[in-house]
Amino acid sequence: MNNLLINLSFLLDQPTGLSVYATNIYPYLKQLNPTLLVSKNNPEYNCYQIPDNLTPKQGKKGHFNRLIWTQFQLPKIHQELSANLLFSPIPEIPIYTKCNSVIMVHDLIPLRFPNWKSPLTLYFRYYLPHVLNQATHIICNSVATAQDIQKYFNISESKITPILLGYNREHFQPFNLENNAHIPPYFLYYGRHDPYKNIARVIQAFATISNHKDYQLWIAGSADPRFTPQLKLLTKELNIINQVKFLDYISYQELPQIINGAIAVVFPSLWEGFGFPVLESMACGTPVITSNISSLPEVAGEAAILVNSYNIEEIKDAMKALITDNNLRKTLRKKSLQQASKFSWEKTGKQTAEILAKFM
Repeated sequence: MNNLLINLSFLLDQPTGLSVYATNIYPYLKQLNPTLLVSKNNPEYNCYQIPDNLTPKQGKKGHFNRLIWTQFQLPKIHQELSANLLFSPIPEIPIYTKCNSVIMVHDLIPLRFPNWKSPLTLYFRYYLPHVLNQATHIICNSVATAQDIQKYFNISESKITPILLGYNREHFQPFNLENNAHIPPYFLYYGRHDPYKNIARVIQAFATISNHKDYQLWIAGSADPRFTPQLKLLTKELNIINQVKFLDYISYQELPQIINGAIAVVFPSLWEGFGFPVLESMACGTPVITSNISSLPEVAGEAAILVNSYNIEEIKDAMKALITDNNLRKTLRKKSLQQASKFSWEKTGKQTAEILAKFM
């Protein structure tokens, strides 16, 4: 009998976001002798081949294909393999079936900041409640996300286990940068350009630093035609167009170097389920300015400057403090490395395996 199925139907060749989580988790579940539901065979595991058109790579069509496959084909596979537990690293399972399942919920951002024209908001509003009720147990990535699940869906606390995430320790670490003297000192934001990421307030805060012309603000992350043009327009209106660099997408390989070179990473998001940029930056020993709400204090502990993300003055004061106070930078560097050392994919994986074993 194949006791455990792991649904990897959404997995991408070049992992981002949810795929990063899944790719780092399933090796630690090997002790449970799982069968991976994958489109490409992995010789180290029991695998069951599924279609390769179910991923975000195919856009909305891929998501739609996957939902149909999940509802109609996945229960048949579950039965065919006589599985007694399905683990889905994203909140998708067959509803109205008897599949015993554990799911992972990463955040409820589409409900906190709804866009009723977006399929994602509709998905979270109308499909997700059925998934949460059907699931035997729910794993999530922070206490903040667990509280959101209880608040929005009235799910019992006993049905939810928060497990903090990890990072690649070999990739994100401090190192000395050579040939960096010619680059002006810069603050860094990296991530998506959605309004809830709060980049506009970061730009406004940077503009109010009295000697901002001696510094730069680097904004990394894929340009979004819905939001990036307004951010660029804002830099023009504030007359800081020469101080703000939009770097577009930064490759995974380049990212540690960009983080290590920054005065600080500024990430005062209005809400996060976890907040990888905070953890990755701390792992590099780079000071972090982040929000005092959602999961971000859970990740940052006492190793970052926590600010009211709606208060431009507070964001500015934090940036200014890191420019002027060398001791503060040294203290945050030391605390950052200590805080980051508490996180690892091994820890996340082992805790996840313990939960799954309970329900097999």
